[in-house]
Amino acid sequence: MKFKSLQGVFPYLVSPVDAHGNVLDTVLGDLVEHLIKAGVHGLTPLGSTGEFAYLNWSQRCRIVDIVVEANAGRVPVVAGVAATTIAEATHQAQHFVEIGVDGILAILEAYFPISHAGVVNYFSAIAHAVPDHPIVLYTNPQFQRSDLSLESIRQLAQVANILYLKDASSNTGRLLSIMNLVGDQLKIFSASAHIPACVMLLGGVGWMAGPACVVPEQSVRLYQLARQKCWDEAMTLQRELWSINQVFAKYNLAACIKAALEIQGFPVADPLPPQFPLAGTERQEIAEILSRLAVL
Repeated sequence: MKFKSLQGVFPYLVSPVDAHGNVLDTVLGDLVEHLIKAGVHGLTPLGSTGEFAYLNWSQRCRIVDIVVEANAGRVPVVAGVAATTIAEATHQAQHFVEIGVDGILAILEAYFPISHAGVVNYFSAIAHAVPDHPIVLYTNPQFQRSDLSLESIRQLAQVANILYLKDASSNTGRLLSIMNLVGDQLKIFSASAHIPACVMLLGGVGWMAGPACVVPEQSVRLYQLARQKCWDEAMTLQRELWSINQVFAKYNLAACIKAALEIQGFPVADPLPPQFPLAGTERQEIAEILSRLAVL
């Protein structure tokens, strides 16, 4: 089976939802159009920035529907699947494939701790449910109660359509350990917790991250410089862009990305309660960074 190749900049899309729970179709469609025109290589709805943990099933489906429709086949769409049970996770994956996504970002939610075998079974089941589509494993020990160990990753790399891993551990040494362990069996996407240019230097294939929603053109330029191995220019741009990662790390991620997009003219609404939107001084801090980066 030949799978569609995934590489480059995949912004984690926000989920624009109004105070009544309605998905803002036009706003999301406009954001998709803006990002594609900026040159991004793919789109990832229902990632962490997409507040998947705060959305009901109807909202998740609507968001994926809008993204697939607005994209119209121009770039790969990799939708986030997140659940506490295998049955629900496989149902989500199959439904999103029916909608028309090109791949699945597999996320494990957990209330009780899950054993190593349970973690492997969860991700394997998602892959087996949609065997014709590539799977991106998502590991984020900051938020996940049961994370992927190196041994779990080694076992999952043997599954035919588990081809990628996005690691948000902020431990770049762990990334190198994973690469040494699985070789070319899993290709690595950086997260905003890492320094993308450094991950590319190690052998990564791109990054899936919320900040790319806010600075898409600069993110694409950084990726191009890294691909061309123009490391001096890449690190100069990376140092400039790192300021936006730093401010996002200070506050609620979805609130930051949504505030930055609102400042740019996208009325994406507030983060979903019980999260709070950013206050005036916090928004001003983001606006100053965007201005400095020539986004505004």
